[in-house]
Amino acid sequence: MRAPSVSVILPILDERDTIDDVLTSLLDQRYDGPLEIVVADGGSTDGTRERLVDWARRAGGRLRVIDNPDRRQSPGLNRAAAVATGEILVRADGHTVYAPDYVARSVAALDDGADAAGGRMNPVGRTRFGRGVAAAMNSPLTMGPARFHHATRRESVDTVYLGAFRRDDFFAVGGFRGFPSGAAEDADFYHRWRASGRTVVVDPAIVSRYTPRDDPRSLWRQYLAYGRGKAEMLWANGRFPSWRPLAPLGLVAALGVGAVLALLGWPWLLLVVVAAWWAVLGWVAVTGNGPPFETFLAAAIMHLAYGLGVVVGLLAGPGPVRRSTAV
Repeated sequence: MRAPSVSVILPILDERDTIDDVLTSLLDQRYDGPLEIVVADGGSTDGTRERLVDWARRAGGRLRVIDNPDRRQSPGLNRAAAVATGEILVRADGHTVYAPDYVARSVAALDDGADAAGGRMNPVGRTRFGRGVAAAMNSPLTMGPARFHHATRRESVDTVYLGAFRRDDFFAVGGFRGFPSGAAEDADFYHRWRASGRTVVVDPAIVSRYTPRDDPRSLWRQYLAYGRGKAEMLWANGRFPSWRPLAPLGLVAALGVGAVLALLGWPWLLLVVVAAWWAVLGWVAVTGNGPPFETFLAAAIMHLAYGLGVVVGLLAGPGPVRRSTAV
């Protein structure tokens, strides 16, 4: 049978350190059908755009670069999808390197009956702190039980890392929506995808390697935005995508109440909460495969930033949920 045509849609902004590895892995895909890569650049100023121009020249028509004046991922993905020619869209990320059969296995999962399919998120750090982040991301005590972190077999899930889907289905669902935080576009997309009756499948055979943040400041900003995004999903959809955001929200609430009681002369609750939290962080650090101190620190940042992000998003109120339309 004829292999369906595929368009890889890749939104980027200032990805100089990773773009060469990302594009090498995508252009080296072993796939029997037509394959193109559409990169939506959000106005990179770090030299990424010059590298993209060079890659497009060398790729001989297999790679196109378009502008994404909104800069954020959701409108970039929608713009790339709008000009894509493939029957199947494969969503890609500028911090991820893809196995040579990534596209082929994604298409195979769709052929086997899935409406959307993706693999596990496999974090691999490049620096000592990055390795700590990767170890923390692999722990259910940090990231929760989301199956796209831990699945060992093909199974139905609520959301998936990146993913592949048919172009017609993508536009029928409405593409990606953009929130003020600039985060949670995948979780919101798959929430609406499943609400439409379509299925989402994680298949560990679809392999990629994600490069996590390499410093505490950028990790904090990332997870603060993740938490805000989940609160914005609550305002937009009337519910959280899952119960998982409640855990870091509960941690922040307990720390806040404990701090107030401590100031009033009753410090015991704060001591209990901090001791229990640190025990969890210690377990993540000693059972992970990263450097213990960096793993402890990364897990603490992820818990606290995510929980505070949820609080900030809830306090901000419904606000405008910007819907990024394909153009």
